[in-house]
Amino acid sequence: MFSPPRMMVSSARPSMNRLMRISGSAAIVVGGAGGLGEATVRQLHAAGASVVVADLADEKGKALEQELGVRYVRTDATDEGDVRAAMTEAQTAGPLRISVDTHGGPAIGGRLIGKNGEPLDLAGFRKTIDVYLTGVFNVMRLAAAAMAKQEPADGERGVIVNTASIAAYEGQVGQLPYAAAKGGVVSMTLVAARDLSPVGIRVVTIAPGTFLTPAYGKAGDQLEEYWGPQIPHPKRMGRPTEYAALVEQICANGYLNGEVIRLDGALRFPPK
Repeated sequence: MFSPPRMMVSSARPSMNRLMRISGSAAIVVGGAGGLGEATVRQLHAAGASVVVADLADEKGKALEQELGVRYVRTDATDEGDVRAAMTEAQTAGPLRISVDTHGGPAIGGRLIGKNGEPLDLAGFRKTIDVYLTGVFNVMRLAAAAMAKQEPADGERGVIVNTASIAAYEGQVGQLPYAAAKGGVVSMTLVAARDLSPVGIRVVTIAPGTFLTPAYGKAGDQLEEYWGPQIPHPKRMGRPTEYAALVEQICANGYLNGEVIRLDGALRFPPK
C-alpha cells in the first residue's frame, strides 16, 4: 500500500497578527475636508488615530479641527513644500503609519475633437494630470519617505491609500484627461507596492463609482435619480461612509497590498 511521505512541520509558527494598529498611529488625509475625505477623517479618528486634515478648504478644515480635535494644515497636494509641512505636522502627533489621498480639483472635460473641429485644450489636459495624477504621486512619495523612518510594528511601517475612479477603466465621452489621470493612479499602485515592500509599506487604491457627497447639495437628488437605476445593486449612489469604512479595513488588514479595489455597486460606466 502506498504511503504518502510525511511532511516536516516546523514548530515555529509565523505571526498571525496581521491587523495593523490604527489606534495610537498618526494619519494624514489629503483632501480631508471634502466628502470622501471628511468621512475618512471621522472614521480614522473614531478608530483612535491622530488625524491631520490636509486641504485647501480652510473653513471646513478648521470646523473639523474644532469639532474633533484633529489638526488642519492648509495643503496643495501638488506643492512639495505644502505636503512636506503637512507630513511633518502629522509626525508630531505620533508614528505616521496611514496616508489617505482623496484630494480633487479642477478638471477639463470635452471630446478629443470638439464640434468646431478644434482639438481638446492641451493646457487643460496638463492641469488635470497635474492635479489628479502628479498630486497623488507627490503625496505618495513624501508619505512613503516619512513612514520609512518609523519603527516597524509586526514587520509593517505603514499603508498608503490612493483614490482613483472607475473612469480609469470605463471613461465616458468627454472624460479623457480625467480618465488618463485616474488610469495613472491605478497603474502606479502595484509598482509602488513593490517599490516599498523592502521597507514594509503597503499601497492600495480605491476606485469609487458614483458617490453622493455633500458638495452636490440639492443637485444630489437629481444625480441619485439618474444614477440609481443604472447601478446593479444597491440601486443608489455610494455614501462617503462606505468609502471610509473600506479605508479602515485596508489600514487594518495587513494582507491587502498592491491592489485596486472597485467600490461601485457593480456599476460599469456606459459611453455617455
